[in-house]
Amino acid sequence: MSGLINRHAVWAIYKFEMSRAIRTIWQSLVTPVITTSLYFIVFGAAIGGSIQPGATGNVPYGAFIVPGLIMLSLFTQSIFNASFGIFFPKFTGTIYELLSAPVSPFETVIGYVGAAATKSIVLGLVILATAAFFVPIQILHPFWMAAFLILIATTFCLFGFIIGIWGQNFEQIQFIPMLIVTPLTFLGGAFYSVTMLPEPWQTITHFNPVVYLIEGFRWSFYGTTDIGVGVSLAATLGFFFVCLGIVWWIFRTGYRLKT
Repeated sequence: MSGLINRHAVWAIYKFEMSRAIRTIWQSLVTPVITTSLYFIVFGAAIGGSIQPGATGNVPYGAFIVPGLIMLSLFTQSIFNASFGIFFPKFTGTIYELLSAPVSPFETVIGYVGAAATKSIVLGLVILATAAFFVPIQILHPFWMAAFLILIATTFCLFGFIIGIWGQNFEQIQFIPMLIVTPLTFLGGAFYSVTMLPEPWQTITHFNPVVYLIEGFRWSFYGTTDIGVGVSLAATLGFFFVCLGIVWWIFRTGYRLKT
């Protein structure tokens, strides 16, 4: 199968996208470190003291919010990285060179989404390392932590790739992650346990798809979850295959690629 893939084309796209991140390496690293530190100061110190350990599955609140912090950055940065990566060729007109080159849609997606996912995963690890300076980190299921991290990063990069093709200007690209994904993350148990909510909000929260992604990732750390880990994994895989199907349809129909 590897002989059927134009590895030079994939590597060229991947290397070009990664070079843009390397040029802003300090901003890419310093910003999440500062942001994570501020979250721990505000949520961990100011709010954490008033939350009983039993409300977070006997996990200290500072440690409890670490998976949520990683997911909050992973969702938005994955979308931004992938959407801007494919939007700029559309914006500058170089997308036509890519479409006329001997590069298959599969190879194009691997290059763009692979680079965006790499940046997001590195960002998640940077946030994890930063959090370790504030609270003791315990990862009971490291394999599943890595699996959820890679799967969620790849899924949201595919989602961002779709947004980048759909968007016709910078405002449209920023609309979904800023006004939809971020609020859903804050309302999806990133900084609190779903069981802390009164009814009917607790039931309503279960209709938020982001809840299942965060809960599955948190389970890999502490072995506790408000939702079954199997349900979380199934929801994540379902979202992944939906995004994959939409990307396939886009290249099959040429939706907003050739116009």
